[in-house]
Amino acid sequence: MMLERLLSLEFRRRRLLAKAPAGPLRDFLATPFADGRRPCGESRYLALDLETTGGDPQRHEIVSLGWVCLDGPRIDLGSARHRVARLTGAMTGDSAVIHAITDDESAAGISLEEALRELLRDLAGRVLIAHHAKTELGFIGRACERHFGGRILIPAVDTLDIAVRRFNRQRETPSPGSLRLGALRRQHHLPRYPAHNALSDALSAAELFLAQLAQTGEAHPEPILKDWLFRQ
Repeated sequence: MMLERLLSLEFRRRRLLAKAPAGPLRDFLATPFADGRRPCGESRYLALDLETTGGDPQRHEIVSLGWVCLDGPRIDLGSARHRVARLTGAMTGDSAVIHAITDDESAAGISLEEALRELLRDLAGRVLIAHHAKTELGFIGRACERHFGGRILIPAVDTLDIAVRRFNRQRETPSPGSLRLGALRRQHHLPRYPAHNALSDALSAAELFLAQLAQTGEAHPEPILKDWLFRQ
């Protein structure tokens, strides 16, 4: 099963690479993905969080991006990045209340295309970490289609899915709110960080992932491969 997953991943990367236009997307796809046969603790990751104007990648926009790289169990704080993106539409009131980024701050930000170029450079060859990774994969995938004219494939591990599978193995039902990023961090005795800041939440997801990895005691990559999600 693991070999089939690896072959499928590599086949899909090469197929998309052959169709990708020249530019950041092609450069990203030209970089081989992380070797899924390596122990989880030796792999290279990038933890990502997005703040958005809503939950639908087809209708809503990315407001800010935060990310930080991990080399095995070491979080490289020098790699931390936080980028506020200029919106093409208006900031929604509900989203502004959550992430506290104003219209003026957004107007002073950089273009989403510029932010994506930087993100894809740092993400190349790494596995993405996110909490509820479907959100990040959906928005990044749609943004790449819009700005770079092609589709992207991103290997990703979802800290939310890891937590759900742990509850299922223990035949427990999670209580309301217990699967939120902050709640899971408390369960792992991690410090409390401010929520809804893209960089702070990316660092939170990175630390949670390392705590989850330490808890499983698994050096074999299969638990990670089960969590790989693909945007295509």
